[in-house]
Amino acid sequence: MLGFALTNAHAAHHGMKKDIVDVAAENGSFTTLVAAVQAAGLVDTLKGDGPFTVFAPTDEAFAKLPEGTVEMLLEPENKDKLVAVLTYHVVAGKVMAADVVTLDSATTVQGQDVSIMVDGDKVMVDNAQVIATDVKAKNGVIHVIDSVILPK
Repeated sequence: MLGFALTNAHAAHHGMKKDIVDVAAENGSFTTLVAAVQAAGLVDTLKGDGPFTVFAPTDEAFAKLPEGTVEMLLEPENKDKLVAVLTYHVVAGKVMAADVVTLDSATTVQGQDVSIMVDGDKVMVDNAQVIATDVKAKNGVIHVIDSVILPK
């Protein structure tokens, strides 16, 4: 029994059994992001093979947007806009933090590039600071950011 518990904890720790959506949902800091992914119809995509690198804004990051922005984006008629915002947070491929810091930009699934800047020990993706890195999932990796980034 103990062996099983250890194996399970090990798998959970490394996130290898769970996809990006499950990892984000279980974390508890990404309820807005998960709701947005569901509203945008991107669940199946982000549960797909990938691999994907997701710059995941926390609930606090979404809360920093102007009042009403999230609600507006979640309305069905704004689905295209929501998809654009969310896919702007996703880069194809598994880009670990060690690789992110060697880049000055990355092309998102949305099509536009995000800028990447390393300033001392701070890593910025557009205007967002990376606050946690290399959260692994079986189909990619999540880097946590403190602001929502928006396509031009």
